[in-house]
Amino acid sequence: MSQKKKTVWFEVQENETIEDCLNRMKEEGYTPMGRKEEPLFQQVDGEYVPVRQLIKFKGVLLDS
Repeated sequence: MSQKKKTVWFEVQENETIEDCLNRMKEEGYTPMGRKEEPLFQQVDGEYVPVRQLIKFKGVLLDS
């Protein structure tokens, strides 16, 4: 039987909403305890252009 990690970072995917990500966390038994955002850049003609914002939630395993 595999044991789950106590803390896992969940990234909001391009095709899902923040609410979808939070629901996915809950289904896996985690509750959000932190959030961080990072810009994602792409190089276009030698310049870095922001493409989108990466949103990640820190999930902590709930005790059953």
